Amino acid sequence: METRLLEYFVTVADERSVTAASARLFAAQSTVSAGLQSLERDLGVRLLDRTTKAVQLTPAGETLLPLARTVLDDVAAVRLVAGESGTGLRGRIRIGTFAGLRIIDLPGFLGDFRRSHPLVDIRLSVSPTGSVGLLDDLQRDRLDLALTAVTPPPGMSAWELGAYPYVALLPPDHERAAHRAIALADLSGDDWVDVLPGYGNRVQLETELARRGITRRVSAELGELPDVPRYVAAGLGVAVVPDVVDTDGCVAVPLSDPVPPWTVSLTAGRSAARRPHVRALLEAIVATRSA
Repeated sequence: METRLLEYFVTVADERSVTAASARLFAAQSTVSAGLQSLERDLGVRLLDRTTKAVQLTPAGETLLPLARTVLDDVAAVRLVAGESGTGLRGRIRIGTFAGLRIIDLPGFLGDFRRSHPLVDIRLSVSPTGSVGLLDDLQRDRLDLALTAVTPPPGMSAWELGAYPYVALLPPDHERAAHRAIALADLSGDDWVDVLPGYGNRVQLETELARRGITRRVSAELGELPDVPRYVAAGLGVAVVPDVVDTDGCVAVPLSDPVPPWTVSLTAGRSAARRPHVRALLEAIVATRSA
């Protein structure tokens, strides 16, 4: 089996388009299509369902994709060690991050990395279902690295970037706004403002509420954590959030309940750290945070 055919398969799977994959590979569409057909004949399974509008992986293709990436990564590592690639690191890094929340200077890291490794293609995206969606994308090999705030499944490695305590956010005229600390149960009768389901801080908070037998009514669900204080300040409800956002306009009160801090990590897919270009970025970010 030629690794070139695996490269065709992986690139088409990434792009979900033979046309886009051909452009990225600097190959004719007919060549890529013929290569895919040859690979499918060789393996005896159909890997892709192709229509005039899109390309989708079959179940067999989903299973093969991470294995194909591993083979290509191993070949790239061999070439790198043998000194066959004199042009430096190359490849694609797919990164998932939070919308509207700055935990690390990700733009700065990526800018420095691109200047040092101009042949590495960096793709950045967010998930509408927060950390849960980002971990799912890592599991399905749609991402290489992601900022996450929930515990990753076995087989994934994570490096802590920061841990932040939870605080209660109250409108200034709330009856408990002058309290020195507040319990979660004290807020059970209020309307709540929160982020969308799947975001790491909401997953953790709802786990703590359920453990205490507390129910609540969420009146506003927002797509970005930094927006929560503004809605609390406007009187739409109370909130419990990590102490990482600007709370101007509302009152932040420490929790009297022992709630674990909100921990943000850089998480790598199961095989991502084996790829030299991914490992280089990973090590650069972790080294800076550890310094």
